[in-house]
Amino acid sequence: MPRFLTPDRSGTFSFRSLAPSCLLYVHHRVSMSTMIRQFLTCLVIGVTTMVGVDVRADVPDPSRTAVTLRFVSWKADHPGAWDEALSKFAATHPHISVVREIAPHSSTAYHDLLTQKLKNHDATVDLFFMDIIWVPEFASAGWALTLDHLFPLVDRQQFLPATIRTGQYGDHVYGVPSRIDSGMLFYRTDLLARYGFQPPKTWEELISQADAIVQQEKKTHPAMRGYSGQFKQYEGLICTMIEFIGSRGGRLLNEDLTSSLLSTPTNLAAVRFVRDRIIGRTASRAVLTYQEPESVVPFVQGNAIFHRNWPYTWEIANDPRRSRVADNVGVAPLPGMAGGTATTALGGWLYAISPYSSHPQEAWELVRFLSSEVMQRHFALTAGIAPSRTAVLQDETVLQANPQFRAQLAMFHGATERPRTPLYPAISNILQRYFSRALAFQDVDLATEAGRADAQINRLLELSHRAR
Repeated sequence: MPRFLTPDRSGTFSFRSLAPSCLLYVHHRVSMSTMIRQFLTCLVIGVTTMVGVDVRADVPDPSRTAVTLRFVSWKADHPGAWDEALSKFAATHPHISVVREIAPHSSTAYHDLLTQKLKNHDATVDLFFMDIIWVPEFASAGWALTLDHLFPLVDRQQFLPATIRTGQYGDHVYGVPSRIDSGMLFYRTDLLARYGFQPPKTWEELISQADAIVQQEKKTHPAMRGYSGQFKQYEGLICTMIEFIGSRGGRLLNEDLTSSLLSTPTNLAAVRFVRDRIIGRTASRAVLTYQEPESVVPFVQGNAIFHRNWPYTWEIANDPRRSRVADNVGVAPLPGMAGGTATTALGGWLYAISPYSSHPQEAWELVRFLSSEVMQRHFALTAGIAPSRTAVLQDETVLQANPQFRAQLAMFHGATERPRTPLYPAISNILQRYFSRALAFQDVDLATEAGRADAQINRLLELSHRAR
């Protein structure tokens, strides 16, 4: 082993013979080839900085070598906003062209595609969107470049603390927050006002209001339903169920992530409530096939009273070109269960750089540009995306265009994270299968299904504990 690779007491290797700007930490389970690759990547950026080339500069320099970056992301809900953003980047960085590789909208399918590329050390991936829940896995596998040297504490302090925590694993930073997401309740202000209702505080109240409104509205509007949300077997289903389970005081795993809790009475009651009171009753059974794009359609077409989704839905629902209910939409915190506490799932996406990229410096320039105050303001004003920068979230111009942000700030601070563990993708697969089967079939014995899923998750957790 070269002398500059020395493990500290935690078993983490560090390159300590270099200048601080090149200091790089690599998880001890990463292969030697990956460590060397990440070291060379850091060296390129660090030495470039040391010899006087400012990687933060946005001033065009026609003498710089032309580079093409490949940015893996999902299909944008607001393509015009993204086209404009990349055009602005091209104007200040004419030597860098950006090719967006569009992955499936489902975060589960996107994860599978992206991890296959990273497992194969695919050099055509320069940077990518990383779901906040992938950070422990990607950090442990060496699939995301550590950004400590590029994204120092003084810069991180400009973002909401919750968003920075999602991009960290151990003592290191692997992603820059592009936004903050949390589940929230959208509702028809005109219909609630017509029938004398306020936004519901509990799920039981939501069902009662929906039943009363639908009973009357169906006389002239047969397609009207009470609720629309995401219940397809994919990652979004877990976010949905965290909210129902959390509102009863439950959680998926215990606090130290050593045991699954699906078969506890509290958790079983929450799943039973969704199966028996929501699916096929307040909501159509079609919601079992809905991800975010499908679930918003009934709402914006005027066929649903309540809708659970992420913050960007506000802009879609209030755009008269895409919504029949524009200007009749309100937003509120998700309800809780009677006697419980309202819970919302924390979501969000991070900009991350591949350790196998041949252009890490240029990739960082794009990350820095897209996550800047100017561009977060752009995405907030043109796409209704909730900014992760504190100053932008409090900007009066942004708040005038997005009045829902004023009420959402408290939701963002109190949102519930999914279990942060490198094993999460495997745990997620088990959770998805369990929740999907439990909700789809009335005759399924929930205790048996939950016990089986608990056993599978606990086996994973035990094997992981033994391997430490």
